[in-house]
Amino acid sequence: MKIVADQQILHIHQIFSGIGEIIFCDGREITPQKIRDADILLIRSVTRVDADLLHGSNIKFIASATSGTDHVDFEYLNQHQIGFAYAPGSNAQSVVEYVLSCLFVLANQKNFQLQDKVMGIIGCGQVGSRLLESLGAIGMKCLANDPPLSDKTGNAMYCDLEEVLTADIISLHVPLTDTGSYPTRQLVNEDFLVKMKPQGILINTSRGGVIKETLLKRFLKSYGDFSVVLDVWEHEPDIDIELLARVDIGTPHIAGYSTDGKMRATEMVYSEYSKFFKREQGHRLSNRLSDIGQREYKIAEEVSDQDAIQMAVLAHYDVRSDSAVLRRILEISKEQSARYFDDLRRNYPVRREFPATTIIIPADRYELAQKLTRLGFSVISY
Repeated sequence: MKIVADQQILHIHQIFSGIGEIIFCDGREITPQKIRDADILLIRSVTRVDADLLHGSNIKFIASATSGTDHVDFEYLNQHQIGFAYAPGSNAQSVVEYVLSCLFVLANQKNFQLQDKVMGIIGCGQVGSRLLESLGAIGMKCLANDPPLSDKTGNAMYCDLEEVLTADIISLHVPLTDTGSYPTRQLVNEDFLVKMKPQGILINTSRGGVIKETLLKRFLKSYGDFSVVLDVWEHEPDIDIELLARVDIGTPHIAGYSTDGKMRATEMVYSEYSKFFKREQGHRLSNRLSDIGQREYKIAEEVSDQDAIQMAVLAHYDVRSDSAVLRRILEISKEQSARYFDDLRRNYPVRREFPATTIIIPADRYELAQKLTRLGFSVISY
């Protein structure tokens, strides 16, 4: 078989090298010519999969090492009987950790306690549901909104959008959709923004198109106390530099970029390939992570539970480092900015998830141990 693969998918060579010839490409440079005689296409979200790419090709199976699928034309795939798989939930824990880091950073900068704030979570799938659990572990009140899940389950826990918009902080975890009963493209419009609190916080780690950025930029000019965190942008990699200058935290679409999540996605892609072609599975990449990026962090006896959790989260991952490197884009020419954005993603450093960090706490701090364990940290006592 001939395989064309995005060169940024982790450990593809180790896992697929025995299957056939692998041609590696930049994800934005996968063209019809490059895949014409290929059998398998392995991509990420930067590659649009539709008739323009696939017409006349020999592709039998496509796998996207991503948790989203808005870059895929399913109607075309179904019409041409092309198999497809993706990696739902593979980076969910990574995104949750990113949001937690943002919350603690903003709490420090704005001088508030998270327990005094109400969090609104819009979208309670793989990421939103885990975030709900994590925020419960640190004692933060949450309001959840997910109309499709509400219709499906009838669960009374889901609030309508009007109620969720009364929260102090809103975090978006929805797919980007244009059709159906609840389309999400430009969900965050003028009506959405004016219903939020003037000193509210908006976090978007879903897709850039969920927010109408021109309106958000105008809104920020009028409401200087309003805070925004953007990891995703409407026209990546040509992001709005003026908007970046106005947000509190801006990062280059890396919320889900943990090394664990990337490996998980590769394993899921390989598993789906094996099922599609009815082949025996024989690889486990996650075992290779055991000695990478592990660390320990000790909490002193006099530190409160809430401070200990904040220290653990920020010691493990401080989002300010990723925000700082993206802000350097403000100093370079517009012609260079798109390449710089992609380079930050392409060369992103190793970032482990919470289980790779061991938090050492006093032996009598049972409640703290439970909270840290619920967040995903490894915990030992002294």
